[in-house]
Amino acid sequence: MNTPSIDTIDAKIIELLQKDGRLPYRQIAEALDIPASSARYRVQRLEEAGILQIVGIANPMRIGFDRMAMVGIHTRAGTARSVCQAVAALPQTSYVIVTSGRYDVIVEVICKDTEDFTRLMHDQLHAIDGVLSTESFFVLEVGKLAYGWGVGNPPMLHGVVSADTAPVELDE
Repeated sequence: MNTPSIDTIDAKIIELLQKDGRLPYRQIAEALDIPASSARYRVQRLEEAGILQIVGIANPMRIGFDRMAMVGIHTRAGTARSVCQAVAALPQTSYVIVTSGRYDVIVEVICKDTEDFTRLMHDQLHAIDGVLSTESFFVLEVGKLAYGWGVGNPPMLHGVVSADTAPVELDE
């Protein structure tokens, strides 16, 4: 597998875009003293390599979703990955991971209301083959929600791993 690499300019571009994803190429170029065409090329290359994704993130609690919860799922032996995939297909899920420890799968869910949450838990999650039991934890307050991994510290990008790719190497 060809591992994509990024240099310090790429890392600085990522840092700038994590602070403001709408930053024009011209401003990125000015901040890094590179041509705007280079900034555009680098951003496109980072996106195509799956290193960078620029999205608008809405606060679900302000757009009609009233219930956020984390759900721990115990699965039948050997089914954690298939359960993870099935759970990830549900529209109420925003984050689904296979884990080590107490639960085999942990899920963040965002639901319109208590009825939506109840339907998800009783009718959808427990209907998935391999789900043995669940435990839910309502989110009462968010203490931190960050998307700026590595901001201000580009060397942290060494060894960043996604679920389906190899580590990203940082060229110094």
